[in-house]
Amino acid sequence: MIRTLVVDDDFRVSHIHSEYVTRVKGFEVVGEAAGVADALEAVRTLHPDLLLLDIFLPDGSGLDVLRQLTGDVGGARPDAIVITADRDITSVRTAMKLGAVGYIVKPFGSPDLAERLTAYRELQQRADALGQAAATDQADVDALFSAVRPPAVPRVPAKGHSAPTLNLVHQALRTARGDLSAASVAELTGVSRATAQRYLSYLVKEGMARLELRYGATGRPEHRYRSVG
Repeated sequence: MIRTLVVDDDFRVSHIHSEYVTRVKGFEVVGEAAGVADALEAVRTLHPDLLLLDIFLPDGSGLDVLRQLTGDVGGARPDAIVITADRDITSVRTAMKLGAVGYIVKPFGSPDLAERLTAYRELQQRADALGQAAATDQADVDALFSAVRPPAVPRVPAKGHSAPTLNLVHQALRTARGDLSAASVAELTGVSRATAQRYLSYLVKEGMARLELRYGATGRPEHRYRSVG
C-alpha cells in the first residue's frame, strides 16, 4: 500500500481528498495535516510515501514543506503531488524544481485525482520491477520520468523556437481552468504577446492545443486556446 498524507488547511477539503484516495486501489491515508509544521511532524512520525500537498497553508506555503523536507528529514523523502487553487506559473515552476511529481489545480473531481494516483502507482511498480535488473536502458528511464508528469511537448524543429519557452507556454495552458488568449498566456509566462501567439500556433499545429473562436459584439472573433489532453 502507498501510504499517503493529505495536507490542506480546510478540514472539509482534506476529508474529501482522503476519501478520494481511499477509493484508489493500492493507497491508504495515514494522516491529515493542516499546516507546514503539522505536515513536517507528520512526515517524521508517520513516514508517508506520498504527500497530497496544498500550497496555501496558515503558517506558510506547501512549497516550504518541500524545501524543508529536502534537507531536514532523515531517510527517504516522500514524493508529493501538489493540489492547490494556485494557478500562478511561478508556483508551478517552483513545485517542479522542488521535485513535485504532479500538480493538480482545484477544483477537480475524484476521477482526476484517481488518474494521477494510478499513474503514480504504476511508476512505483515500474521502478520496483527495474530494481530487480542489473541495468536499464533509455526507454525504461524515459518511462519512469514521464509516468506522472504531463505529456511532453514535441520537439521544435523550426529555427527561432526555444524548447524551454514552449514548455512554459504549454504548462500555462495545462494549468488554466479554461481557455486563454495569447495576451493572457503572455502575461502568465512573461513573454511578449507575439511570442506567445507564435508558440500557441505551434502547439495547435502539433495537436497539443486547440484553437477556439469567441465572437463578441463587434463580430470579430477572439482567438482562444485550450490544452488538449
